[in-house]
Amino acid sequence: MTFDRIVSSPAVLSGAPQIKDTRISVSMLLAWIASGASRHEILEAHPHLEAEDIEQATRYVARFLENGAVQTAEIPE
Repeated sequence: MTFDRIVSSPAVLSGAPQIKDTRISVSMLLAWIASGASRHEILEAHPHLEAEDIEQATRYVARFLENGAVQTAEIPE
């Protein structure tokens, strides 16, 4: 699986994976989704993004988690 829309550079966002040609990190995009934002709302608020950016970011994280790089943490209520 290719992630041609996800890039990482130590000089940008401290090397955090981000959507190519933006300063939108994959984690920020997932936080928006987790907070209830729909794909339509995200694309409307950030017209320079494309639907494929969102889809690829979620696939990127799924692949990362699939490789067992998960740490458990309690989330305070």
